[in-house]
Amino acid sequence: MIARLAAFLACALVLAAAPVQAQREAPAHPAVTAVTLEQLPPEARQTIELIRKGGPYPYARDGVTFANREGRLPREKRGYYHEYTVKTPGERTRGARRIIAGKGGEMYYTDDHYNHFRRIQD
Repeated sequence: MIARLAAFLACALVLAAAPVQAQREAPAHPAVTAVTLEQLPPEARQTIELIRKGGPYPYARDGVTFANREGRLPREKRGYYHEYTVKTPGERTRGARRIIAGKGGEMYYTDDHYNHFRRIQD
C-alpha cells in the first residue's frame, strides 16, 4: 500500500512539474519571423539609429516599457522591452509602426501595432 502511494505521488510530482518546465522554455510566438535591416523601411532604420545613440526621440512615448501582454515576444521580466515609434509617412499620429528593443540588444519590428513581429537581423 505504501509503495503504491509513493509511486502515485512520484508520478503526480513529475506531471505537475512538466507544464512549468515547458512554459520556461517556450520560444518566441510563432508569428515572430526575421527581417534584415535592408528590408526595413528607411524610417525604421532611422529609429534604430536613434535607439543606438540614446536619442533624442521625436515622440514623448518613445522609450516607454512595452509590456508584451499578449506574449508575442519571448517572455521576460517587466521593464525588459521598450517601444519606439517608427514614423509613418502621411500619418498625423504615431501610426502603427514600432521598434521594440530588449535589454539584451535584440530588436523587433511591427508595422501593425503589435499584432505581428519580425526580429531584426543585423
